[in-house]
Amino acid sequence: MSIKVYGIKNCNTMKKTFDFLAEKEVKYDFIDYKKQKPDAALLEGFLEKTDLASLVNKKGTTYRKMSDEQKSALENEETAIPILEENSSMIKRPVIVYKDGSLSLGFNEEVIEGHLS
Repeated sequence: MSIKVYGIKNCNTMKKTFDFLAEKEVKYDFIDYKKQKPDAALLEGFLEKTDLASLVNKKGTTYRKMSDEQKSALENEETAIPILEENSSMIKRPVIVYKDGSLSLGFNEEVIEGHLS
């Protein structure tokens, strides 16, 4: 099994990730949220390995445009999962799932490289 990289193709952080993985000659499967929406099972799987606060991208435009009520709904897994299913751009990018089942969030060369060795 190769690693799985989840995100949105036209994202600058994703481009850095793709370039880094290519430089390291790492084979990966890319799952584009715009072509394959994340479902509850996938998100619940992520949340078994990380916390909700880390998974939600609070720096993006989608989050900033939300009402306070919507933002507070993102603090509870039960109410956050449906929001993240519909607004995949609010999921931190990239989410990388490694061969051992662990995952990392965001682009951090040292963290990614640590998982690859």
